[in-house]
Amino acid sequence: MKIDIIGGGISGLSLAYMLLAKANNHTINLYESDEKVGGKIWTERSEGFVTEAGVNGFLDNRPATLTLSKELNLQPIRSNDNARKRFICLDGKLKEIPEKPLSFMFSDFLSISGRINMVLEYFRPPNVKEDESMESFAVRRVGREFFEKLLDPMASGVYAGDPAKLSIRSCFAKVYELEKNYGGLIKGFLNIAKEKKKLGQKTEAGPGGTLHSFDRGMYSLIEVLRQILGERVFTNKKAVSVEKKSVSYIVNFDDGSMSESDVLILAVPAHNASILLKDLDKGLSDYLNQIQYPPLTVVSLGFKNRDFSGIDLNAFGFLVPARESRKILGTLFDTSIFPNRAPEGYTLLRTMVGGARFKEFALLEEDKLREVVLSELRDLISLRADPHYVRIFRWQKAIPQYNVGHHLLLENIDRLLTQHKGLFLTGNAYRGVAVNDCIANSEKLASQIIRDF
Repeated sequence: MKIDIIGGGISGLSLAYMLLAKANNHTINLYESDEKVGGKIWTERSEGFVTEAGVNGFLDNRPATLTLSKELNLQPIRSNDNARKRFICLDGKLKEIPEKPLSFMFSDFLSISGRINMVLEYFRPPNVKEDESMESFAVRRVGREFFEKLLDPMASGVYAGDPAKLSIRSCFAKVYELEKNYGGLIKGFLNIAKEKKKLGQKTEAGPGGTLHSFDRGMYSLIEVLRQILGERVFTNKKAVSVEKKSVSYIVNFDDGSMSESDVLILAVPAHNASILLKDLDKGLSDYLNQIQYPPLTVVSLGFKNRDFSGIDLNAFGFLVPARESRKILGTLFDTSIFPNRAPEGYTLLRTMVGGARFKEFALLEEDKLREVVLSELRDLISLRADPHYVRIFRWQKAIPQYNVGHHLLLENIDRLLTQHKGLFLTGNAYRGVAVNDCIANSEKLASQIIRDF
């Protein structure tokens, strides 16, 4: 059997690796349009700095990436303990988020009325909807202040999205299910804590898990997969269309060549899959085109340690709520999160700009973008020096947006896919944007393909 995979991001690479491991008697080829594989995972190593252009790491609360790393003989590194300290920009100043629920309740992070509103969530009756926006859900359950100060910047940090459009059901399914299964968030959390206590497990208020990466950055994972797959990977090979021929599929490339396969997997962004499938199935193509990708720019700046005074950078970083009307989404203190991210005596900061609500800032010219970020950092962390190291990474179409109704969109996509035996879609556009999600989905899909073909 011949299997073609279009797209060399973490989804395509991990799928090819797993298919090879499960059935090495099949012919497996992977085609990537760029000169390098990895997609949104790219680590630049220069001048002693290790800079992530996109994905920063993965959590250990799910086993997918840790398991794959072990198979590849890669040793992940754990984020520093000080990375547990996180800030939110409130009223023009950085305010630390209390780590423990009790500390949070007795802090002044929220006003008294905001904290009362949180407590009253326990008594609010459930009003489960098929789907609703993250903003609607949060305001309804825990109040607008909690939403604006915490959940709004979280939406920016994870999805670079607009919480008035993002689906609570698709983006944060576990939170959605607390109301659905237990009647409320606090009731659900208490019930789960009780169940876990019986099993001797620890309960965490947040998403849980510790952030991990690799000593030389996230691209280490890509490099090893690329090496194992060897000549099965073809770069600078841009697919332009897909045709169906009896029970096989033909992929046409921009250089005039083609490839025929029994099984075809499109591991590309949804908008690219939409273009490839427009002649094969217009309905499927139209549904895929509805998944939006806002632009996002990452601005990495390296400073000498002495350039900072009066501020503790031993933290994960900070996020900025929309209510602050600033031009950045947040900044990560990379040298405080993982070791060896900058030369001795230097600090590396990585700032996100743009996203669904602030697209125009992501598209600024590089000089203007640099000044915008520096202006914000000078105001928020009392920075007075110019950077010694600057790298700007632009993603014209960054993170897929799971907007309200995303689950219905997936149902329609899945329904139409059943009409094309041997054709599959995978990637972060569908069921999880994180590296863990992509790798876990690759494992499921590899097993399905080997079972059914």
